[in-house]
Amino acid sequence: MTSPISKISSLTIGTVESVAPDEIKVLLDIDSPRNTALNTGVPTPFPRINSFVLLPNESGAVVGIVVWLGVERSAYPKRQGLKDFGLIDLPFPLRKMAVCPIGTLLSEKNKWRLERGVQSFPSVGDPVILPTREQTIAIVTGQDKDSRVPLGTCPIAYDAPIAVDPDKLFGRHLAVLGNTGSGKSCTLAALVRSAVESAQTSIKKPEIPAGAEEAQNGQDNPNARFIILDPNGEYSKCFQDLGAGCRVFQVPPLTNTDAAEFTLPAWMWNSSEWAAVAQAAPRAQRPLLQEALRNLRSNKQITLTIENRLRARCKSLKSYLLQFAGTGASGFPINNNCGQQLSRFIEDITAYCPTLTGDIKTRTERAAAAITEVVDSRKWTSGGRTGFNDFGDNDLNTVDQWIENVLQGFPQGEDVGTVNEDSPLPFDPHVLAEHLESLAMQEGGSASQFISTLTMRIKGIMSDPRMNGVINPDSSISLKDWLDLHVGSDGGANGPVAVIDLSLVPYEILHLVIAVSSRLILESLQRYRKHNNQNLPTVLVLEEAHTFVAKRLPHGDDIPSPADMCRGIFERVAREGRKFGLGLVLSSQRPSELSETVLSQCNSFLLHRITNDRDQELISRLVPDNARGLLRELPSLPTRHCILLGIASKVPALVEVKHLEDGQRPESDDPDFWSVWTNEEPRPIDWDKITSEWAGSEAVADDDSPQEGGDAQ
Repeated sequence: MTSPISKISSLTIGTVESVAPDEIKVLLDIDSPRNTALNTGVPTPFPRINSFVLLPNESGAVVGIVVWLGVERSAYPKRQGLKDFGLIDLPFPLRKMAVCPIGTLLSEKNKWRLERGVQSFPSVGDPVILPTREQTIAIVTGQDKDSRVPLGTCPIAYDAPIAVDPDKLFGRHLAVLGNTGSGKSCTLAALVRSAVESAQTSIKKPEIPAGAEEAQNGQDNPNARFIILDPNGEYSKCFQDLGAGCRVFQVPPLTNTDAAEFTLPAWMWNSSEWAAVAQAAPRAQRPLLQEALRNLRSNKQITLTIENRLRARCKSLKSYLLQFAGTGASGFPINNNCGQQLSRFIEDITAYCPTLTGDIKTRTERAAAAITEVVDSRKWTSGGRTGFNDFGDNDLNTVDQWIENVLQGFPQGEDVGTVNEDSPLPFDPHVLAEHLESLAMQEGGSASQFISTLTMRIKGIMSDPRMNGVINPDSSISLKDWLDLHVGSDGGANGPVAVIDLSLVPYEILHLVIAVSSRLILESLQRYRKHNNQNLPTVLVLEEAHTFVAKRLPHGDDIPSPADMCRGIFERVAREGRKFGLGLVLSSQRPSELSETVLSQCNSFLLHRITNDRDQELISRLVPDNARGLLRELPSLPTRHCILLGIASKVPALVEVKHLEDGQRPESDDPDFWSVWTNEEPRPIDWDKITSEWAGSEAVADDDSPQEGGDAQ
């Protein structure tokens, strides 16, 4: 029977030469394996970069990952059993390696368990041993009972299966990073598929009485919710065989027969999103825009009645008189212009009086009489000419008081209940511009001039045929139905995955569509928790994250852009989503361009091949020191291989993602240049069809008509 001491002795490959908290230097024995170790029970490649070694101590064994191998010269050879130090002064080679401590391996009930951190560091001269096959698998897999979602296998650990805890992976946010073509999309598809399939196989199915099989149908669907925002249209056909199927939404014209039309009506936008897309100035335009949205959402549309015209006229004159406050209107032609303005005002409000009723009519008539008395006191006529003497400050103050008396007769601060400018209540967005113009006229003064550009932008947005299918669909949809389709119905009955194909969304509103969709998802989960006191676990997946969650750049403008809104909502999801059950998965090929706020909130990473120096530098700052040696392998990772690190994995692990069949892969293959160039694969071109769809039917009809100035034949 082999004793523990003799077993450790048979696995010893060197001794500790120096110890630091982040690096341990090891001097290899002269008879340690040089290529393949046979003393672990199975042939094991050793020494290898990123392989594991153990350093036994009183609490178990410190697990180290090999980060450096090399040969150093010594003034004496290292030979066992001979004390010949100093006899010969020649350079002798000694093999050495550097090891980063990553955890402690413990034995419990004949099972190995890895714990993060090091309880006790080894000392100089302590033995370094190779882990057995069982120990290596325990180090890589973690042997965690909650690791339920298989991701792939570990090539450097006997192809041991790698599984992750979905609560940690999705609940604490995940970033999938790597160069284009490195396999990010396939990794995302494999991860979503594996999570749904694992949940489906783990559902506890109750015993079904004989004859009741039909009643049980559908109850074993996983209550999972994955929402994929797909700006490139890659995932539409990946998940059709999962659970109750995959809900695919696409912007018209539909190219997928299984897809439904994606709509995001403009009435679902909140006031900040309206301000961003219409570029509303914060001081002059945004308050009027917010008031207009409040009125439309509460069905209190302003019309240009006589009362509203009177109010606007009074406010306009008050604005004009402000320039004379404290000084009066003195000197020609100022006094003459002021008298003419007051005279025209008297004519206007006198003309309104026959149509007015009640208290407002009485106030207006009294104001007209009082202001007429002031004007007549300063009016002069001579030789057929008429003019005005100086108006003192007291005269103009009297006029202002009578105008204010008229304005007080209008209802102040009408109560609209709980409706505000952000309430998701339907209204016709086409009337927003006209309603803004009515509000500006009611406000009087120069308000109409301030909002002219705003109303022009809104009219342009609502009349753009490229956007109508998304923001102003022909068929109306309620907020309840939108959430039921995109977030998922009760019990996941309509499928665990929703793919929103945004490949044909106009770029002008692409950021806004993604921002509004994400905000609606987050706020729906917030309200779900408020009403049920429980979370509704949901995963939001964003492809091409560097485009939509880019770094905040100073642009010297107080008006937020749709890109700012998009980054802002994802920063909010990253900070607050976990509290409401919303997990975030980001996929990007340029991590150095991502928002630091979002990236810093990601606690797990799947790192594919990354060759850019800036991206590598950023990632090295995000991960702990003991994993940086493994990151040096990033530039040479093959496709389908990635490094898993973070809270979802106890130790950084190299993972070969499981293979997907052709029908399960995203449509992100590299273009087949050579096969097309050599006519092996035909590529017929019909530019007429493409341009007709691109320009629209009206433009096509115009092309068929004779050109202006041309000859019609």
